[in-house]
Amino acid sequence: MRPIILGFFAAFFFAFTFVLNRSMELSGGSWIWSASLRYIFMVPFLLVLVIGRRNLKPLLQEMKRKPGRWLIWSFVGFGLFYAPISFAAAYGPGWLVASTWQITLLSGALLSPLFFEMKQTGNGQMKVRGKIPFIGLAMSLLILIGVGMMQMEQAGNLTRKELALSILPVIIASFAYPLGNRKMMEVCGNRLDAYQRVLGMTLASLPFWFLLSIYGAATVGPPSGGQLYQSLLVALTSGVIATVLFFKATDLVKGNMQKLAAVEATQSFEVLFAVSGEILLLSAPLPSYLSWVGMLFVVLGMVLHSYVSQKEVPIKLRLPKVKSV
Repeated sequence: MRPIILGFFAAFFFAFTFVLNRSMELSGGSWIWSASLRYIFMVPFLLVLVIGRRNLKPLLQEMKRKPGRWLIWSFVGFGLFYAPISFAAAYGPGWLVASTWQITLLSGALLSPLFFEMKQTGNGQMKVRGKIPFIGLAMSLLILIGVGMMQMEQAGNLTRKELALSILPVIIASFAYPLGNRKMMEVCGNRLDAYQRVLGMTLASLPFWFLLSIYGAATVGPPSGGQLYQSLLVALTSGVIATVLFFKATDLVKGNMQKLAAVEATQSFEVLFAVSGEILLLSAPLPSYLSWVGMLFVVLGMVLHSYVSQKEVPIKLRLPKVKSV
């Protein structure tokens, strides 16, 4: 259950992204700075953590081994994830972005055939191509039904353009984040911990964020003091705390697509935290009865998803371990 608990707390801190990004947009800030400043501000925090653990040199050596993969998959996992998320906040409220983000439950499951996992066979353990976890996928659909309920009433107040621009970018991000994260786990193997991997991906994605910052300075001007402060909060809460917790959780279940999907499903709680945050910080109206029912579906689906993933463990443990001859 430890990976699930870590994922739950990661969801709490990730929710700051949706609330504060929306707050910055409502106060006149640009999504360009909301996206780029988060990762630029993350660097000093992560450097202190990794240097304090005396793990910087192994990270730099690992990045030097395969710089191309680090650049590509960090761009996918961080750049194609957070830039679209920030862009979507300019066209829709935080609850809608957070709700749509839950499509990552399906995205992560559908990506399973692209990766390999360890399976116990008569000849010992061997790598086999991952399969789509259909039972877990059914639980994800239950979560998405709840998300849909929360969207139904509120979405009627948005134009088609607002819906498209707040939903389509998030769908792109929902595939990019698990794809980049899982690919980097393959690249790193067991040689790096979560702190090193987050710092490495942040450093490798900096060229993209610097280019985006230059574009922002040329088109919308410099960020305001308020946006600098809120971006710093997002960097600390969502960028450092949440990402490290989530990466730790995924590291614990690495190689098991069923459990990995369960950890990724914990992010459904971001919807509940985002709704609460908008009510408390942005004076958003209370959710309707239908929205509360939807939240219940989300929580129920998450509990069932976690239960199904844990039920698989005893079955595997009863299999006899046979050494290959």
